[in-house]
Amino acid sequence: MRKYTYLFLLIGTLLLAACSGGNNDSNDTQNNAPSNDEKRDEQVIKIANDQEPAGLDPHKTPAHSSITVYSNIYEGLTTFDEDMEVIGQLAEDWEIEDDVIYTFKLVEGVKFHNDREMTAEDVKYSFERILDEETASHIKSYFTNIKDIEVVNDYEVKFELESPDATFLTNLTNASAVIVAEEVVEENEDLQQVAIGTGPFVFEEWVPDNRVILNKNEDYYVEDIPQLDRIEYYTMQEESSRLSAIRTGEIDMTKITAKTADLLEDAEDVNVLDYQSLEYSYVGFNTDKEPFDDPKVRLALSMATNRDSIKDIVWDGDAIVSGPIAPAMGDWAIDVEDEEAYSNDIEKAKQLLDEAGYPDGFETVITTASTYDDMKDTAQILQQQWKEIGVDAEIKQVEWGEYIDIWSDTKADILIGRNGSGSDPDRAMNYFFHTDGSANVWNFSDDKYDTLVEEGKVTIEESDRQEIYNQAQELLIELSPNLFLVSPEDYVAVRDNVADFKPYAHDGQNLEKVFITE
Repeated sequence: MRKYTYLFLLIGTLLLAACSGGNNDSNDTQNNAPSNDEKRDEQVIKIANDQEPAGLDPHKTPAHSSITVYSNIYEGLTTFDEDMEVIGQLAEDWEIEDDVIYTFKLVEGVKFHNDREMTAEDVKYSFERILDEETASHIKSYFTNIKDIEVVNDYEVKFELESPDATFLTNLTNASAVIVAEEVVEENEDLQQVAIGTGPFVFEEWVPDNRVILNKNEDYYVEDIPQLDRIEYYTMQEESSRLSAIRTGEIDMTKITAKTADLLEDAEDVNVLDYQSLEYSYVGFNTDKEPFDDPKVRLALSMATNRDSIKDIVWDGDAIVSGPIAPAMGDWAIDVEDEEAYSNDIEKAKQLLDEAGYPDGFETVITTASTYDDMKDTAQILQQQWKEIGVDAEIKQVEWGEYIDIWSDTKADILIGRNGSGSDPDRAMNYFFHTDGSANVWNFSDDKYDTLVEEGKVTIEESDRQEIYNQAQELLIELSPNLFLVSPEDYVAVRDNVADFKPYAHDGQNLEKVFITE
């Protein structure tokens, strides 16, 4: 029972990773990977990130800039393979009884990076920490269905759920649903500045605004993994700096935008890999604040938003207009083109504002991260588009750390951002928008919507579950606590000497098998 197939994803959609850009015909890092004999003696990869981590505590910090780092350090009970099938990671096998009891047999001999063996007690502690109110974990709502956790023996742990849960195994693959060591938490109070996991890489140092260094786990329990001796992450907020660095070989890999991908088309010794992301861009409203407590106002702003313009201008056309579930999730995502909220009907938008008591529009502030060009550009386009219905929006740009605080504490009336749909519709719908969703930072609450997504979570039959989430998406778009904009393609620029690297929609930077050639 090591492998469970989740049929809800179209494998062909997710295994994109098609190559575009410089020299891909002759230097494809996948099809022409060099032999091990050609490996460079020092196996070090240098990666440029656009942001530094917002913290390293996996149970507390959802920022992508953090996940990129700590996903190499920590591990969970299950993970995904490249075909989006749930497989064991720290759990080598599991059994399910009556759809509510999951018994996991752990891999024996796994050690934390402090040289202590990981056992079932660590699994129990980790999930109790996630569920503890004081932890304020962003993934708590994934696991509130857990009724009891029992340590059977050192290598066996049993979870009893309150009710059947179609999302449980998938949620266990989340980058934050990982196993941590109790003594490390107790010694440091949290894990924001330290990181001791069981993964293939060991945390060495974090120099703020500069770099994060991870070393190879010499005692890793999986044979021949990792190939790399060290990962060096460098913070380069300006894309022009990352572009220059990848050209010169100062770095080996970096994520880039569609516009920069075009600039690298003829670059020597650089490949550009593209894949359809599971992300979408959004406009989030604090639904407790006037005028955004009125669904008519939110719907009016949605109808005044021309998403095709955002796709063409911000993403150079390399994006798909999206709802709350990104199109890369196949049939789980509804076709949003016929939704009224997407109609770009200016006159109807004005009528809705009039009905809401704002016939002349209103003034507001759009908050965005100063370090992401796509967010700034989106804010500027919305500022212009919303003027057509009398909405005068000032743009406030903030640094990344402040942005994270604003998001988590709902300090902004309007916030521009990006979310990931995850690997199950429950994340896109329940986690972000259920009244008690861990990432529902919008103060959004609707009884009918809550009932739908609660039903979707416990419905096992896929066709029935899909119909439930279709209804939930339509209702959410109508109520518009967020305006869902577009799902972009992602691009990774990679030097020719990086071998065995392949990005996927669900995992854009897996480095376990990567090695560097001469």
